Amino acid sequence: MPALAIWTAADGLLSAVAPLGLAAATGTALMVDLDPNGPDYPGASSLAELVAEAPRRADLVPGRTGTAVLRNGGIGVAESREVIEALIVGWPHLVLRVPTPETAAGVAPLVPVRPLLPGILAPQVETPSVYQRTGFAAGPTGPGPLLPRPRPRLLNSLLNGTVEPRSRWIAAWRQVWRLPWP
Repeated sequence: MPALAIWTAADGLLSAVAPLGLAAATGTALMVDLDPNGPDYPGASSLAELVAEAPRRADLVPGRTGTAVLRNGGIGVAESREVIEALIVGWPHLVLRVPTPETAAGVAPLVPVRPLLPGILAPQVETPSVYQRTGFAAGPTGPGPLLPRPRPRLLNSLLNGTVEPRSRWIAAWRQVWRLPWP
């Protein structure tokens, strides 16, 4: 699967780092933020700039191996659709961070990510999701892979633009690429 959309329920920090973990789990990937109100990820350009300037071939394919990030810059999916489709064709793996599950419709299969919460905070879901361990003693409420808790140092490095591909947390994301997502 060359492209996956990722959406995180009810957790701002996980919403910012989960797409980076999914992208880092492959050899070469681009994470594109499709949320106009998303975090200001480190990077040289934004999706809004690519759309405004008409991307060159070099913008649409990887220039090196590893993980690249394209922050949003304040543009919606409808306005950036052509560029997104070109990126899907040009990159071996593309992770699309979406603000709502509906944003992924017609763009890429959706990977929901849910933090494990206790009791009444744990929604019962029937569709596959990725479950993130938290400090609570809670188990998955539906089908899907379970991720170990990420170390604070890893979260800090991801949010500062550095990927540690040898981390257990990033390695756990590899299984997500092998699963069928609706």
